[in-house]
Amino acid sequence: VKGLETGIYQYRPESHELWLKIRGDRRSMVDNGQGMVIAAPFTLVYSAVFERTTRRYGQRGRERYVWIDLGHSAENVYLQATAMGMGTCAVGAFHDATLHRAVGMSPAEQALYIMPVGYPAE
Repeated sequence: VKGLETGIYQYRPESHELWLKIRGDRRSMVDNGQGMVIAAPFTLVYSAVFERTTRRYGQRGRERYVWIDLGHSAENVYLQATAMGMGTCAVGAFHDATLHRAVGMSPAEQALYIMPVGYPAE
């Protein structure tokens, strides 16, 4: 990834920008021994604040809408990575508390998914 300082970035949809949240390389804290995160040039971490969705849609927001949006977004990552000659893999095996600390999640956030993105091995 060129032009970005190594660190944890948060996407801000209102302004369509990445905000540097934490400086430094924290991949080893996120990897969980699988090696994919450490090898990848970047990794997306999906999280949700379920209260935002349930406030509007009730329990249906937690049980359905957040997961539908996650699926759509993740599929777009698969498609874009493939179009760029890259690959990704959805990872659900992680330690919640470690991931929360590593990426600086708020107490209201719940980790959902990790997607390391990189070049496939030959």
